Amino acid sequence: MANNNEQFRAFHDVINATQDKRKTLKKNREALRTRIKKYFKENLPCEIQPKFHWQGSYAMHTILNPIKDEETGLGVYDLDDGVYFVGQSQNERKSLEWYHYNLKKAVEGHTSQDPVDKSACIRVEYVDGHHVDLPMYFMVDGDEHPQLAHRKNPWVLQDPRDLIDWFSDECGEKPMLRHLVRYLKAWADYVNNTKDFEMPCGCIMTMLGAEYYQDNDDNREDVAMKDLLVNMYDNLSQEGGFKCIRPVSPGDDLFEHYSETRKNKFLSELKSFKEDAERAINCKNPHDACMKWQKHFGTRFCCSTAKDEDEDAQKQNSTGFIKSNSQFA
Repeated sequence: MANNNEQFRAFHDVINATQDKRKTLKKNREALRTRIKKYFKENLPCEIQPKFHWQGSYAMHTILNPIKDEETGLGVYDLDDGVYFVGQSQNERKSLEWYHYNLKKAVEGHTSQDPVDKSACIRVEYVDGHHVDLPMYFMVDGDEHPQLAHRKNPWVLQDPRDLIDWFSDECGEKPMLRHLVRYLKAWADYVNNTKDFEMPCGCIMTMLGAEYYQDNDDNREDVAMKDLLVNMYDNLSQEGGFKCIRPVSPGDDLFEHYSETRKNKFLSELKSFKEDAERAINCKNPHDACMKWQKHFGTRFCCSTAKDEDEDAQKQNSTGFIKSNSQFA
């Protein structure tokens, strides 16, 4: 059985965002927060002033180095920073459009590109290839969950802070989970960049990774990845099994609005990856096995360190069991 654990660890070093990059992103975040605070203080001093809470992959420590565009040399970092307005009663909540309008005004001119007013957030785009999404929440002080200013699902109760706590607890019980979530997201990133198909978002990949995670006695990440893909496909492909339930409030199914076409395309990609993962683990030649993983991760998954030799032959050579005429009388 081929062992590509070394190649997985090397791949993780490639895709995991460096400390320097995280510092840059944090610096940009602080500058953006300062600008928003300044706008509300100067233009709306009598209104509730915004508070902030970092969320998403940065907060859960699963942020990736993105695949770079061949022409621009840039890759897209998708970051989220929640903007919270905490009042004393529900009567203090403004209209949904009030929050969208004023937050967009607050960040106009912060970068050379105009901010984008999306259904669930205001997006600020940077020339170095990353963007920060700013979802807006209202909550009454003391309430358990804030309300998201989402145009398609107005004022839904949702608290990303709960998701961060949930994922931290999951990682405490599943030691390889963060690495495996990064691998799932790297796979999605590669498919998104090479095929005319949109893979599930990082939030969904994180939840699926936690749900279908399985330890192995050898603490091998290649085996854990194979087991995760097998468990995921076996469950999602069952009749009525295509679900991804948010583990915290509001407990919705994130696959609910997937069309039949998108569902089938994802299951097809997952099946192909699952089958190649099984072949890779059962393969005798580590280099051949590595190439099966690379098919779904791209060339960032390097196979140059995987020996192009049958493992059984390696074992025979190491024990001195070599057939030759000299061994016989």
